[in-house]
Amino acid sequence: MKGLLGKKIGMTQYYDEDGSVVPVTVVEAGPCQVLTVRTKQRDGYSALQLGFGSKNPGNVSKAVRTHVSNAGCKDSVPAQINEIRLTDDSDKNVGDVITTEIFKSDDYVDVIGVTKGRGFQGVVKRYNFAGGRESHGGDWSRRGGSIGMCVNPGRVYPGRKMPGHMGNVRRTTQNLRIVKVITDDNILLIKGSIPGPNGGSVIVREAKKMKSG
Repeated sequence: MKGLLGKKIGMTQYYDEDGSVVPVTVVEAGPCQVLTVRTKQRDGYSALQLGFGSKNPGNVSKAVRTHVSNAGCKDSVPAQINEIRLTDDSDKNVGDVITTEIFKSDDYVDVIGVTKGRGFQGVVKRYNFAGGRESHGGDWSRRGGSIGMCVNPGRVYPGRKMPGHMGNVRRTTQNLRIVKVITDDNILLIKGSIPGPNGGSVIVREAKKMKSG
């Protein structure tokens, strides 16, 4: 298992070798610095804690500044810190830098991101409810209707689909093909769309359900 932290740049088109148009998402992935190495013997699982980007050290706690300074980040603090789970213990050390060289064209990856926030929405937009009739005095055209039973159990079941906050949740898009790797610019061209807005933080990891070609 391998992976990188990155940022979604946006979508564009890429012309394949045979001239066909491929819709791709441009992702700036890495370089990522190794902040912590997790091992099965010490931590019970294998992982690499990576840092990507940079932000003002004054905007984070002293604990975070001390933690990243041990990995050599003295002048800046990574804007994104996440762990990449591994199947076995890694041979990387704290302070090592991982780039897009770990991926190649036609590799399959899973991309994790946070979807766009849609604010407070009703059941018609949030869950595609049909709503009620608009004719003959109908006054509930965009409502959900009955939500519980009067006698038994006399309450609303947990998990009932109701109006609420839509979007802004962590989602994973699986089995996306890497069309091209531009190592000099730390860019991955990934076929299809990925969660989140332009500029949103993403995690690109090796696909769990599909082997790379």
